[in-house]
Amino acid sequence: MNFFEQQAAARRNSTRLVILFALAVAGIVAAVDLAAWLVMPSWRMLAFTTGVTLVTIFFGSMYRIASLGDGGETVAQQMGGTLVPEDTTDPGLRRLRNVAEEIAIASGVPVPKLYVLEHEAGINAFAAGYTASDAVVAVTRGALDRLNRDELQGVIAHEFSHILNDDMRLNIRLIGVLFGILMIGLIGRKILEHGRFGGRSKNIGAVLIAALVAMVIGYIGLFFGRMIKAGVSRSRERLADASAVQFTRQTQGLAGALKKIGGLHDGSQLNHRSDAEEVSHMLFGDGIGFTGLFATHPPLLERIRALEPGFSDEALARLQARWAMAPPNGMQEDIALGLDGGSGSQLPAARQELLVTPPMVAAQVATPAADDYRRADAIVTSIPDALRDLASRRDTVMPLLLGMLLADDETLAERQRMDIAARLGDDAADHAIRIHQQLTAELHPMLRLPLAALAFPVLRLRPRPQLDAFMDTVHAVVHADGQVSLFEYCLGKLLTVQVRESLNPARYARFGRRKPGNVRQEFATLLAVVAQAGHVDEISAKRAYLAGLQRVLPRDHLPYAPPAEGVLALDAVWEPLDALDPLAKQAMVEAVTDAISHDGRVSVSEAELLRTICGVLHCPLPPMLERG
Repeated sequence: MNFFEQQAAARRNSTRLVILFALAVAGIVAAVDLAAWLVMPSWRMLAFTTGVTLVTIFFGSMYRIASLGDGGETVAQQMGGTLVPEDTTDPGLRRLRNVAEEIAIASGVPVPKLYVLEHEAGINAFAAGYTASDAVVAVTRGALDRLNRDELQGVIAHEFSHILNDDMRLNIRLIGVLFGILMIGLIGRKILEHGRFGGRSKNIGAVLIAALVAMVIGYIGLFFGRMIKAGVSRSRERLADASAVQFTRQTQGLAGALKKIGGLHDGSQLNHRSDAEEVSHMLFGDGIGFTGLFATHPPLLERIRALEPGFSDEALARLQARWAMAPPNGMQEDIALGLDGGSGSQLPAARQELLVTPPMVAAQVATPAADDYRRADAIVTSIPDALRDLASRRDTVMPLLLGMLLADDETLAERQRMDIAARLGDDAADHAIRIHQQLTAELHPMLRLPLAALAFPVLRLRPRPQLDAFMDTVHAVVHADGQVSLFEYCLGKLLTVQVRESLNPARYARFGRRKPGNVRQEFATLLAVVAQAGHVDEISAKRAYLAGLQRVLPRDHLPYAPPAEGVLALDAVWEPLDALDPLAKQAMVEAVTDAISHDGRVSVSEAELLRTICGVLHCPLPPMLERG
């Protein structure tokens, strides 16, 4: 099952969630109505209790969803997470950040914010957020201390698969939905807890009885809530395990992490059970201890045997006995195993063209393989340390990104410097000029967007007024000469998406439903732009355009009409195309690839345009288009 099929499955799961939620609400309403009928058999009373119950559940869900409107960071903070600094020098945290950066580059998604649950000794992790742009990955202190680098890679890759497969959005909404169906029970419990302050009021007894009944009815919501979480979560966890293996090129890492969960005393359990209950469906391992119908994860031995079929109960018992005497230390295992984190791979030449096919590119979307991970290692290690340091610091990330946009022409560069100085100050402008010179001398062209990807999460930490001023500066720099190059447009658009979605993540989280026939003109514009960008003459560009159109709208005859504004015409197509049905997006990616590479080859600048299109339309593409 590929990325687009996973997106379609996630949308079906969302529909399934709505149906299960409706059944749970119906059960709670029926229970409340029955209790009210036994006290006062009146149709008017039934109508009243039904209305009050529905309103309570609805506003409870809306309140909880609104409280999570800032995305994954809210969940991590509510769980007691501590943010991992971008420039951390702590060896364990540095190892975590390096692993996350490599996997982010390999998958084509932005580097998520990283949190550590410092007071949790169990081995666990979760990913939370509405979109890849606001995603957070949190790991427990136990995971950092007990897992070696390969095992940590397996866990982080598992969480990245939840980001790629769109599980995060479903999971975070599930928190809000389940809170609503628990509202009746929560209200009853609060009334009972504070009932002693009711004094001698003659009505206090009736109120307490009503509260007790509400608590009992609340168990109906709890039952349905746990059933819903278990039903939605188990199949997605199996898929995430399989994706992690595909991702990290080996089974030992993920299997080793699962063995340590089963072999260590703390396992994957979390200390704060009330918080863990709410996020249990999001965790890497079972954080509560539910089994049977309420289990949010497949049995641990089943997960291990899916990776190592010969693993037995006796083998797990031997690990338990050994680790009871000497618990493993992940960092020491790294030294013993020689896990330095770099596998190495050769970057293509700056002017090399890549041989691709449309189905191949569509198959690569959000499905990184072993060679993508090796390439990610190469990319990270190939970026000069000084430039990576600039990308990791809040005070230098803006000059770095602006430096990427500066022109080599001295006259134009001076005009751009004045635009920066007018908005951000002379120091920022001079710093951007110096960094541009450093980039020109030291950075391989294929590393520009990966370096920007490392900088995006640091940029998102800046306050909103600074981000607004920065984006205004980016616009001025890009349009300083009245023309916009492919790279200027690509980086500017990716910056816009990153900033926009991080400031208001819930607004941009949605499942698309449009079909290609509803966005014909947008397809025509997109294909015309990419065909024009990939071909030197109008005849070959027209052929490329028609080849792309044949893939996505085979019965339509839309003339080739490249827009006068060039690449800027794409601004009008993003929102309609992002609302496409997932499987329609697959056809779109194949069509764009066909148009941009009708001669079978893609240059570096064209690859950047293709990756930008996929990124803006939430179809993340791994770092290299050809597979070695």
